[in-house]
Amino acid sequence: MAYEIRKMQLEDIEQVQDVAKTTWNATYEGIIPTEIQENFLKSAYNNEMMKQRLEHSILFVSEADGKVVGFANFSPVTEDGKVELGAIYLYPEEQGKGIGSALLQKGIKDIDGVNEIYINVEKENNIGKRFYEAKGFEVIKEFDDDFDGHILKTVRMVLKI
Repeated sequence: MAYEIRKMQLEDIEQVQDVAKTTWNATYEGIIPTEIQENFLKSAYNNEMMKQRLEHSILFVSEADGKVVGFANFSPVTEDGKVELGAIYLYPEEQGKGIGSALLQKGIKDIDGVNEIYINVEKENNIGKRFYEAKGFEVIKEFDDDFDGHILKTVRMVLKI
């Protein structure tokens, strides 16, 4: 299946919300209680937050056959060239096809002045950790993260461009 990577538009919000929910539920089943997942998704991916993300961060979507199948969310670049990668989410059935790599490369190519990309990934998210390690991200620290009363083991990683 051919896909296109492009900047996210306002009309993509509903599809991006569905990708986030589906991916979160699949990725964090057995790691984060369902109720905490749902609370997070409602606060982080509601319509107002999505509009704020569009205005204040850099979002790319992957589209196949007219449907959004994944997205990446980058922070604006700091003065010293640092960017946070808040998310690369793909429908589970779309993973392993090079789409996540293409989303990451789009950010590297299109975001002016970036020289380091940082990501926080849950230690038990083996798919995510393996993806970032394969792309050259290196672990810089591990810490406990209080996520709505649930303690997560979080790994902070960096990719130097």
